[in-house]
Amino acid sequence: MGADRLRAGDLAGARAVFEADLAQDPDKLSALNDLAVSYVLDGHGDAARRLLDEVVSTGSPAEQQAALVNLGELYAVEGYVSAARAYLETARSLDPTRPEAAYALALLADSRGDLTGARATLREALRRDEGGAARAALAYVYPEERVHLEALVAEAAGDPAARERWRDLAAGRFAALAAAAERHLAGE
Repeated sequence: MGADRLRAGDLAGARAVFEADLAQDPDKLSALNDLAVSYVLDGHGDAARRLLDEVVSTGSPAEQQAALVNLGELYAVEGYVSAARAYLETARSLDPTRPEAAYALALLADSRGDLTGARATLREALRRDEGGAARAALAYVYPEERVHLEALVAEAAGDPAARERWRDLAAGRFAALAAAAERHLAGE
């Protein structure tokens, strides 16, 4: 329920659900991870980092992986590409069968101009996410990040709608995403 509110943009409602879950079970690290995501979405990166670090240090491998993906995405948004990649690669190594880290790595590679790496990592993620449930459950700090992933997926599927998504990103507010979109529009 909290995750649905989070994806709908109801940060206060989502936070209330996560905090209630933690009040009932302080060891429920998935709720702590989700609470951290709500902080990221609300612009409180430092608070989110502290919560995510706690999940990484005390959680199960699955909980650690989710927190590492979130830390990687947080560092990517802040422009710390090397740190983001390290967190995401570590997350992927914990359970290579889960697609979330691969999606994030594909976006990171594409934004850096590594189209070959982005496409290969995206194919890996799509193979592990038959039906797209993991992709649909991802939360992003900025809507443009979701458009970026949708454009990559549409392009990989040969969907002509990919060009429109790339055009939207090319005209957007983020220089790195605009540059990535321009490379795709140029047919690189």
